[in-house]
Amino acid sequence: MRTISNEVSSLRLRGVAAIPSRRGPRTAPPALLWWGWAAALFLLYAAVGARRQALIRTTGYDLGIFEQAVKAYAQLRAPVAPLRGDGFNLLGDHFHPVLVVLAPLYRIAPSPYTLLFAQAALLALAVVPLARRARQALGRRAAHVVAFAYGLSWGIASAVAFDFHEVCFAVPLVSYALEALALRRWRAAVAWAAPLLLVKEDLGLTLAAIGGYIAWKGRRRLGLATAAAGLLGSALEFKVLMPFFSPAGTYAHAANLEPAHGSLLATLAFAPLDAVRPEVKATTLVLVFAPAALIALRSPLAWLAVPTLGWRMLSQNAFHWGTSFHYTAVLMPIVLAAMTDALAPYRRPGDALARRHVRASLATTAAVTLVLIPSFPLAQLVHRSTWRSTAHIAAARDLLRRIPDGATVAASNRLVPQLTSRTDVVLFPTYPVHWRLYDTGAPVPPPTAQWILYDRVPAESWPYPPGYWPYPKDRQEAELVKAEQAYGYRIVAQRDGITLLRR
Repeated sequence: MRTISNEVSSLRLRGVAAIPSRRGPRTAPPALLWWGWAAALFLLYAAVGARRQALIRTTGYDLGIFEQAVKAYAQLRAPVAPLRGDGFNLLGDHFHPVLVVLAPLYRIAPSPYTLLFAQAALLALAVVPLARRARQALGRRAAHVVAFAYGLSWGIASAVAFDFHEVCFAVPLVSYALEALALRRWRAAVAWAAPLLLVKEDLGLTLAAIGGYIAWKGRRRLGLATAAAGLLGSALEFKVLMPFFSPAGTYAHAANLEPAHGSLLATLAFAPLDAVRPEVKATTLVLVFAPAALIALRSPLAWLAVPTLGWRMLSQNAFHWGTSFHYTAVLMPIVLAAMTDALAPYRRPGDALARRHVRASLATTAAVTLVLIPSFPLAQLVHRSTWRSTAHIAAARDLLRRIPDGATVAASNRLVPQLTSRTDVVLFPTYPVHWRLYDTGAPVPPPTAQWILYDRVPAESWPYPPGYWPYPKDRQEAELVKAEQAYGYRIVAQRDGITLLRR
């Protein structure tokens, strides 16, 4: 009996000894890691968007267009965007009914800042599943590296620094779907990815790629059904829904998808070469995977980037080939999730060589991210000009205040987002039937707005060349003279290169 009693006492003592002291050091809960990163990235992205709006660096194309659509939703109307064309339903431009979820927020706070802050929150949210999966697969330090590489990646930076775009909804959806794929939670992955059909017409192809991955992993019925839904959804949007909503009755960007070599067969034959030439395409392809030090290419998850990279590299629109704009944002979660997946098998207990490989890979990822930061827009936050106003901005603010609420206005591209929430604004000069006609000398329709606000001082150019959008500067100047001499407008005020006219 004494022996049993001693054993019990010994077990109790050992059990008590195994309980950590309440007075010992505490570690932060794991959730604080990824939610802390999300909060920090939100503040970073919100600061970039807010300063660009305050410094009149945002544009009518595209922030103004999206604000007009969300404003219409908030007023329980169809998403007609006069900036895109008279009576133009924006669902005929791109299929993004997901924008309706911003309507309640815009109803409460009707401002372009509402869209910019919503975008910042959505892009920041995507870091949560990426960091969570990295911590589970590779440890705490890896989670910080993945969060850092995603949050400061050039693809996200380029999206944050160019207005607002619907793709910000796709980024967290893809990120959560990737986490579910890594955990083999196939139904959850499909549930996260299915709403991509409501974000943009091409993202049905990404949904199809996710379905293909699930089928390859063994869940064939679910995977093939998901792939079919993605392909059919995109086809329906391209062929039926967008032509239905478009005033022209056709897909507005069909010219971008025309075969490059005259026939579909020849285009497919030359596709591998066309995807890497001109050299800007090859540079972009390398830079897409650079935030993960190219390690992501060792994971089958990297194949999920093929649909987006495919249509971009084969598009006839040169804007799709480079690193500017928002087109790469949806790829960043794929790249970082694929890197985690590629490194996960190397985390073997007792294998010092494998651990060194993981550490070296993560260090390389962090170093590449740091090297790329100065070349992309997040670096604007350390420039003095980002935190200082100018006499030109003060002049613009003064003339903007002279335009009454509810007026109709034609304004320069950079001035449009300053007016969208309180006036009915279009672009000056009046937007032509098709923007590619601007250099052909096609006649420009006369303005019909009550006010014209024109800025002849070249604005900060990124991502467009100075004086480019939508007309060369000499055409803009000619239209201003014509407005005064032929269309009955009179100059109300002029300051620092900005002219305000009223009819």
